[in-house]
Amino acid sequence: MHAPGFLDGHDRLVAFDAETTGKRTPEVAFIRKQPLGWRAPGIMIEVGFVELLRDGAGWRKGETWRTLVNPDAPIDPAAIKVHGIKPAVLKNAPRFPAILPQLRDFIGEAPIVAHASENEKSFLDYEFARAKAIAWGESAYAAGRYVCTQRLYAQIFPGASTSLTAMCDRLALDASARDDRHGALLDADMTADALILLEQILKGGGSAAPRSWTFGG
Repeated sequence: MHAPGFLDGHDRLVAFDAETTGKRTPEVAFIRKQPLGWRAPGIMIEVGFVELLRDGAGWRKGETWRTLVNPDAPIDPAAIKVHGIKPAVLKNAPRFPAILPQLRDFIGEAPIVAHASENEKSFLDYEFARAKAIAWGESAYAAGRYVCTQRLYAQIFPGASTSLTAMCDRLALDASARDDRHGALLDADMTADALILLEQILKGGGSAAPRSWTFGG
């Protein structure tokens, strides 16, 4: 449960989203049972980040970063229908270890804003471990670093559908771009917009979102 002003001590946030192969991250117990030389398949195929910077009592958008990632693994056809990213597009994309330094630099010390943040956390933990940046079972970023817009939305609008599209519809954010396909930067951008509104609603004590908002660009 978040109290009004729970982000007041922060001057920078980073909204994050990932598109994946459609496969679940394997359990650590399963990974540890694999024979020597076993290579864990990649999960993330695209990452998107949107920076939020303190602007008075609110936030404005700063830098963005998006990159494809070669997972060295097949992509589930059902996932391709969602994000439209096909294996051929990823053939020359960097692998996760190559993007890790820039990813770490972009996040820095900021809280990480994500929709259904437990999923995004699991992807980051898995890929960091694959890259040998952390041990299997460790966290790339502590759970307390994450701000989950899904949980915050459910707190403000109990009983409402908590999908990203449903949340954006309720907050009068244009999510029509997702009708065609999802994208990591697109979803991170909408998550950032939603966080701005949800914090305003929480501070105002209201139970319904106003229908007209403007954002810093």
